[in-house]
Amino acid sequence: MKIGVLALQGNFENHMKELRNLGIDPVKIRYPTQLDQVEGLVIPGGESTTLTHLMKTNNFFDPIKTFAKSNPVLGTCAGLIMMAKKIDDVRVEPLGMLDLTVKRNRYGRQVHSFSNIITVHFDSRDVTIPATFIRAPQIIEMGPSVKVLATCEDLPIVVLDGLHLGITFHPEVDGISLFHEWLFLLARNEITSDRMSRKK
Repeated sequence: MKIGVLALQGNFENHMKELRNLGIDPVKIRYPTQLDQVEGLVIPGGESTTLTHLMKTNNFFDPIKTFAKSNPVLGTCAGLIMMAKKIDDVRVEPLGMLDLTVKRNRYGRQVHSFSNIITVHFDSRDVTIPATFIRAPQIIEMGPSVKVLATCEDLPIVVLDGLHLGITFHPEVDGISLFHEWLFLLARNEITSDRMSRKK
């Protein structure tokens, strides 16, 4: 099984590294036709207005939407912004895969980036990890299908909507492969998305 990493902009190489650390074969996705080669997709952080432009230029919108109907997608920071339904910036065209309304830049400029220790709840257990926020977005509203798996300062920062995971921070910066592993397990149907628990 292969997992794709959208390689138009952003820190996609670190995401590929985390997948390799898990023994997962990553594919650098530069063209829509490559989505046929993978069973899951990572949309990395970067700059959401630039991502919008590059995805339009390379005709990615409809192919990713079609792919997401039956395959899991993980979005981090700007990747989460692109996956949301509504954005507070008309320059960004979202994919509508996460039932969220998102504010693009909750924490200000890149110099205001920070790290925190967070607890992620999954499968009746808690996992404590570092989280690095770089010009991170804020989830303002969520639809009823969205599950919150972690918060920071009482704000949701890790969410699940069906097959799709959204993260407001950059796990790849801290070498955290937990979410990449979940994406892989979702792709293999080893995690049920309705209960977010391992199959017995």
